[in-house]
Amino acid sequence: MIAGVSRSVRLVPAVSAVLALALTACTGGVHGTPGGSGVRDPYFPRTGNGGYDVTHYDLTLDYDPGRRHLTGTAVITARATKDLSAFDLDLNGLDVAGVTLWGRGVRWNRAGQELTVRPPGDIDKGETFRTTVRYSGTPGTITDPDGSKEGWLPTADGAVALGEPTGSMAWFPGNHHPSDKATYDMAVTVPKGLQAVSNGELTGERTTKGRTTFRWHTAEPMASYVATVAIGHYDITRSTMRNGLPVYVAVTPDEAQASRTTLAKIPEIMEWEEHTFGPYPFSSTGAIVDHAHVSGYALETQSRPVFPGAPDTQSLVHELAHQWYGDSVTPKSWRDMWLNEGFATYAEWLWQEDHGGDTAQEIFDALYKGDYYDDSDDDEAIWAFPPAKPSSAAHISDSPVYERGAMVLHKIRQTVGDDAFFAIIKGWAATHRHGNADTADFTAYVEKKAPHKDFRTIWRDWLYGDGKPGHE
Repeated sequence: MIAGVSRSVRLVPAVSAVLALALTACTGGVHGTPGGSGVRDPYFPRTGNGGYDVTHYDLTLDYDPGRRHLTGTAVITARATKDLSAFDLDLNGLDVAGVTLWGRGVRWNRAGQELTVRPPGDIDKGETFRTTVRYSGTPGTITDPDGSKEGWLPTADGAVALGEPTGSMAWFPGNHHPSDKATYDMAVTVPKGLQAVSNGELTGERTTKGRTTFRWHTAEPMASYVATVAIGHYDITRSTMRNGLPVYVAVTPDEAQASRTTLAKIPEIMEWEEHTFGPYPFSSTGAIVDHAHVSGYALETQSRPVFPGAPDTQSLVHELAHQWYGDSVTPKSWRDMWLNEGFATYAEWLWQEDHGGDTAQEIFDALYKGDYYDDSDDDEAIWAFPPAKPSSAAHISDSPVYERGAMVLHKIRQTVGDDAFFAIIKGWAATHRHGNADTADFTAYVEKKAPHKDFRTIWRDWLYGDGKPGHE
């Protein structure tokens, strides 16, 4: 990770004066305030930025794996949510060569992960503005509070970019908090013979002078933490499901044989998940299977989950379920992780129940009794903290968020019955499709859909309560 470099670029007086007059005419005088750094997330308060909402990222990336050098241009289209005299972008490391606003150079400076842009005049609330950042360097690998690695992860033949929870700021500037989703275009140039795989649809591929550019387009809103680029040698498989949905799968050759049987189940899993969760929210699906050592964890990168080595069926079910719960319905803050992981874990239980394995009730009972895992410490860890209140940033991906989060859903199912429960989880995905939601939104939604049921004990003891709840 490269430390941030404080630096600024100033306009020449003539250009500055012209742009200042233009901005003053648009804004009616200087009356804005800085947007501010951070959005006061309870676990990652420095991530994200105030005062604007990004609507689109247009990223042009050129990567040299031999030197591990990235050159990038980010064109960020955003709408001001207040009158702005300055605004911040998150960017960890990398060297900034220049920043423009509406195509003209502006002042900027660096302080840690913050890139502060200072227009010569205000940006009005409601105004759409376009910022271009040119940057380069060796992208960093970030160590999470729980010790896992994210950001830009070099591999033997390329790299994989993973962003949960803060790693996306290691390879492009932006508003890196899940509450700000945007559409994306990415053009990634790599040495001829390598592939560059990303989210959404491949719209172009062209080789010139020994380098190939891959163009990817994501039309649906996407949180930056589920954006990805995977660069390397991949076996590419393209197919189409019976409903016409494109399937794009990229597998590193050394994992191709081990992955083949599981990846062939993608259409079956997708059809089952559409039946269970409702219409698929994106315009393509698939997977990226990279080297087994790349990360140590799978991630639900939008439309195309990333796996370190060959996945098993349960992992594939889990990450594809996230496309509904986490990618389409995205948490408002990192405190709401159980809305991602509890749902995806419960998807695993439902898959087993529908495919000859243990029922969700049997899994729930084993977890509650404490004999589900081989290690008793794992059984006990489920009760370390309530799923809706992780104890710290280091624990947002611990078992209470996953297994106990799934147990909350099962308690709701027990309370309302199967017909109402499956209507609730489908309706939740549809109501907040391509949006953001938090735990309060979810509990209110459940209570609205089952107004004659009493959920107070579930919320108090299972969702927010410390320790092991009583169970009838």
